[in-house]
Amino acid sequence: MSVVRALLAVALLATALMLPASVASADGGPIEDYAPYEPPTRCSPHDRIGTIAVGRWVVRRFGGAAGGISRACGGSPSEHNEGRAFDWSVDVRRPADRRRVRQLLAALFAPDAAGNPAALARRMGVMYVIWDDTTWSSWRRFAPAPYLNAGCPSKRECSRTLRHRDHVHISLTREGARGRLSWYAGRV
Repeated sequence: MSVVRALLAVALLATALMLPASVASADGGPIEDYAPYEPPTRCSPHDRIGTIAVGRWVVRRFGGAAGGISRACGGSPSEHNEGRAFDWSVDVRRPADRRRVRQLLAALFAPDAAGNPAALARRMGVMYVIWDDTTWSSWRRFAPAPYLNAGCPSKRECSRTLRHRDHVHISLTREGARGRLSWYAGRV
């Protein structure tokens, strides 16, 4: 009986040692909380390393084209002026692009192996995403909400670009833009 107990103990110990390693590698460790809104405060139009990494990842994984990060200074500051917003060139009129966007959103907002919702978006430091008159904000746990650009009195009087029908806009937190969150480990 003692041999059976010893073998059982060894088997349980081996299983216990293997499980945490697989869970840690599957979910990337402790997850970041949902990001608060970090309004732009200054104009510093330099592409940030984390924003570059997210943009490259999106284009390589889903296709489409990079639409740019930084914008020239002028008017009030924006996340683009701080190098922490990425535009992904896709068009709502093309079925293949709509499919690409659905795949991106599914990847960003999917739970990880530990069941953490919106795991990838949280690990990247995504504050919000805008596409086709809809926004998904971290502070609303990425629930979709109607979007209308502040410069548009109505959808009909708004350009395709301001409605985000010809690109997806992704804004990051400052820590995400700097590549200082868990998703960026080993990437930047």
